[in-house]
Amino acid sequence: MEIKNTMANTHQNKGTEQRENESNNKDLQENITGSNTKKDPDEWTTGDEPMTGAQRSYLKTLSDEAGEQFNDNLTKAEASKRIDELQHKTGRGLNTK
Repeated sequence: MEIKNTMANTHQNKGTEQRENESNNKDLQENITGSNTKKDPDEWTTGDEPMTGAQRSYLKTLSDEAGEQFNDNLTKAEASKRIDELQHKTGRGLNTK
């Protein structure tokens, strides 16, 4: 019984983590928006820093879903661009309004 509860909690935690990562990426995109214009990741002052933990996790999820190779050594800017590419490929996280 305890094993089943542990497995259920693990599954629930993964779902929660995935939703948080999607939300974090959305927040990241909103934070770089000004005057309804998305700022180019190449222009970010911190774009050459290593990708964030949230980017890494979300990018891993998208890569797996798209059947694409996951690169763990991207910068923040490169990860943002790759996330955009994979969102278009998978349809995940795209604004459907």
